[in-house]
Amino acid sequence: MKPVNLNKARKSKTRAEAKAKADVNAVRFGRTKAQKVLEATQAEQANHRLSQLKFEDD
Repeated sequence: MKPVNLNKARKSKTRAEAKAKADVNAVRFGRTKAQKVLEATQAEQANHRLSQLKFEDD
C-alpha cells in the first residue's frame, strides 16, 4: 500500500470542487456580449409594444 500525502489529497479535492462550481456558474451566468445586447433589445421592444397596447381611461 502506498502512503498518501493528505495535504495533496485535500488540495486536489478542493480544486475539483471549485472547478465543478465554476462550470455550473459558467452555464448559469455565462453569456456573450451579443446575447446580452440582443436580450436587452428584445426586452425594450416588448416593453414598447406593451405600452402601445395599454388602454388608458381618462
